[in-house]
Amino acid sequence: MRTSSPITGMASSPGSNALSAVPATTASAGSSTGASAPHAARINAKTEPSIAFIRIVFICKRRIAICEPFNWYLFETRSYPIWSLVTKPTSASGISAPNADLAISARGLTLTLGNADAPVDILRGIDLDIAKGEVVALLGPSGSGKSSLMAVLSGLERATGGSLTVAGQDFAALDEDGLAAARRGRIGIVLQAFHLLPTMTATENVATPMELAGSKDAAPRARDELASVGLGHRTDHYPTQLSGGEQQRVAIARAIAPRPTLIFADEPTGNLDASTGEEIVELLFNRRAETGATLLIITHDASLAEKCERVLTMADGVIVSDRRTGVEASAEAAE
Repeated sequence: MRTSSPITGMASSPGSNALSAVPATTASAGSSTGASAPHAARINAKTEPSIAFIRIVFICKRRIAICEPFNWYLFETRSYPIWSLVTKPTSASGISAPNADLAISARGLTLTLGNADAPVDILRGIDLDIAKGEVVALLGPSGSGKSSLMAVLSGLERATGGSLTVAGQDFAALDEDGLAAARRGRIGIVLQAFHLLPTMTATENVATPMELAGSKDAAPRARDELASVGLGHRTDHYPTQLSGGEQQRVAIARAIAPRPTLIFADEPTGNLDASTGEEIVELLFNRRAETGATLLIITHDASLAEKCERVLTMADGVIVSDRRTGVEASAEAAE
């Protein structure tokens, strides 16, 4: 049974992000300061209704790290594991593309939490079309439903009602496994709190989603992407050795490295100072233009919104305004 608390924003929970310690005998046998791209040796996911406990054993060249539980993407009281971005190699059904020029098409989209006795309407009839390659900002006060809408559009949450087609996939017809498969390679997500794996280097953080998706060249692709975001000299550093701006650069590299057609960014500058935030925004826009991806940014920053082609404003679970800014985002569609 899902928790009844509405999804009003992103939050991190240090307690639930704790990493289990490696047994002393194992650690002594495999300790090393060297860094190499990890290999997912075993993934045994046990899915609970409201929280996913995932045990993953990463075997690096001479190091073993065990992570359990692993809940990095937190929407209020509900948790989405990091593998939401990666997914299991299962096939998705329900392919539908009513308009080949649209990256996202939603009609009458609703999200209701709670139960029949105490329903909580989070999204109340969203009609939305976003064209391929478009750069869109989503504004609104806390509790307006911005992050909930992102969760539904990115496939992290199933809508209660309505129709939704994302990247040619009929999300309304898919279960959670189908949504996970549909996200793979199509959707990249950048979050306010970075959500990097503390026991992995920058390269390993970027490479891991691609490795889990079956990529054979994940490590070199990760290093290339880090170089593209200005971190070619920090590839072997751990998150604690990086500044906030550098950690967000790693998060952007992780989202863009698989070359998704859709990028969602939820308050990407929220944890950064003004100067660093401007650098991150410029980087995000430049990388998006180079890949030709569609970009949806959730923000409270009106000045950031004005840099987008289009600004949507939400209030009480509905879109109350939709306007063009006059900005035309350059895009070099990826071949």
